[in-house]
Amino acid sequence: MLRMSTLFLRTLREDPADAELASHKLMVRAGYIRRAAPGIYTWLPLGLRVLAKVEAIVREEMEAAGSQEVHFPALLPKEPYEATGRWDDYGPNLFRLADRKGTDMLLAPTHEEMFALVVKDMYTSYKDLPLSLFQIQTKYRDEARPRAGLLRGREFIMKDAYSFDIDDEGLERSYKTQREAYIRIFDRLGLEYVIVNAMSGAMGGSKSEEFLSPTEVGEDTFVRSPGGYTANVEAVTTPAPPALDWSDAPAAHVEDTPDTPTIETLVAAANANHPRPDRAWTAADTLKNVVIAATNPAGERGLMVVGLPGDREVDLTRLEAAVAPATVEPATEEDLKAHPELVKGYIGPAALGPQVRPEGVEFLSDEDSTIPYMLDPRVVEGTRWITGANVRGKHVFDLVAGRDFVGDGTIEAAEVRAGDPAPDGTGPLELARGVEIGHIFQLGRKYAEALELKVLDENGKQRVVTMGSYGIGVTRAVALLAELNNDEAGLAWPAHVAPYHVHVMATGKDDAAFAAAEDLAADLESRGVEVLYDDRAKVSPGVKFKDAELIGAPFVAVVGRSLADGVIEVGPRAGGERTAVPVADASETIVRMVDEALGR
Repeated sequence: MLRMSTLFLRTLREDPADAELASHKLMVRAGYIRRAAPGIYTWLPLGLRVLAKVEAIVREEMEAAGSQEVHFPALLPKEPYEATGRWDDYGPNLFRLADRKGTDMLLAPTHEEMFALVVKDMYTSYKDLPLSLFQIQTKYRDEARPRAGLLRGREFIMKDAYSFDIDDEGLERSYKTQREAYIRIFDRLGLEYVIVNAMSGAMGGSKSEEFLSPTEVGEDTFVRSPGGYTANVEAVTTPAPPALDWSDAPAAHVEDTPDTPTIETLVAAANANHPRPDRAWTAADTLKNVVIAATNPAGERGLMVVGLPGDREVDLTRLEAAVAPATVEPATEEDLKAHPELVKGYIGPAALGPQVRPEGVEFLSDEDSTIPYMLDPRVVEGTRWITGANVRGKHVFDLVAGRDFVGDGTIEAAEVRAGDPAPDGTGPLELARGVEIGHIFQLGRKYAEALELKVLDENGKQRVVTMGSYGIGVTRAVALLAELNNDEAGLAWPAHVAPYHVHVMATGKDDAAFAAAEDLAADLESRGVEVLYDDRAKVSPGVKFKDAELIGAPFVAVVGRSLADGVIEVGPRAGGERTAVPVADASETIVRMVDEALGR
């Protein structure tokens, strides 16, 4: 059995200075992990036991789904990632290095290329398919702002699986099999989850879904409707209103609107000086034009302008998903200085190559307009707007989309709000936050084509294999379990992932208590119960109790003063009272509690 006197452990009474979330604080204080560098953690004995149990559940369900385990190196050559374009697409998130010969290498952020190449190396016929392979392996991503302990690190453990099929119908079957395996895994782990539509992003593919665990500490925002629609906020599509008849719309006209660089000041000025007869102007009547700087993985920076209703803000996360693998940020003053045609606070479509140029509006010729102008889907033909005239202190009124201006395309960049209609018509959207714990993709042939992964079909012709990709954040799942299972005293692990089932404590100075505690621990071990025995002779009962609560094994057995009465106190770590049980019955009582908790 493992004893506290020899366990490699030091608990802490104070929270680490860099920790914000309960999981981060408690896993460090309880001796599960230690920080090695920002976003990089050392796993200690207690932490490794929890990690191993989570991995075991993942491994069992993957094997039950027909997937076979392999293990790739984390240090990889550059060439396969160049072939798929991801050497550049990953940009600064990729850890790059060179060996002593100057050969470019990388630390793997994910392993699509290596899986595809090993199948290419070994399989040549459609008869070898379908195939599913998986690994549980360390990944590396150079996060700009690692945070939240294990929830967002630069080194992490991930289960990634890949399916290989001869056609799209086979991919559908493989995808369904993996999806069902994920449901079983997260059910067994005891994690609440929502399956949401997601963006494939730089991974590519025709379909992807995320498994999100709802929690306020999550970095992802997702939506759900009363009728069952769910999606990551990045994947929400805006129902475009129908086009409007503009035949009775007045001609666009420029008005003086001094000192109105914001939507709020513009609306106030419009209502004061240019009232409309039917109702007051609102922010939704204005067309806001937001200048965005986009940087591609090669480091090339360019501008784009997003036109959207003035009552909405640009959501940079949604915009970035739409233009992946580029990254985006608001344009800087330096960016605007390089484009004097963009008059800050008064930017309008005329500076971006409109179809018709109302009198008095400053504009560029179509040939000179080099900045893409992307419109929100709500800006449909016939809608009338107040927007900038590209002259300081002037705005255009009654500028009609389709008549007076067009964009270069539409883009999903506007914020999604609670109450917005679901794209499938199933009711108003509710917003929630969650942690991504799994992501599955129908990759299709992107990687197989780039790496020439082909097999002979039944007619003896070369066919490109179609792939699926399926990931689970294993270390993230451990952190989330800690985040969801704790109280003010410490961790409170569920039995199926706890480092030990029972924390046995000998308290006081009586040799008989230590002897009885050791006998109990030994008997429990012999009956398949995992025990951590606190045998420290010169440690006070108060310290032992605090350590037991902090470490968080689900059950506690205290052998101390009550031993004189022939009883031992046993019970749950949290959520219940300890009960005095006769010494002779203590082992049986604990075994019964553990079996019930484990469902065995």
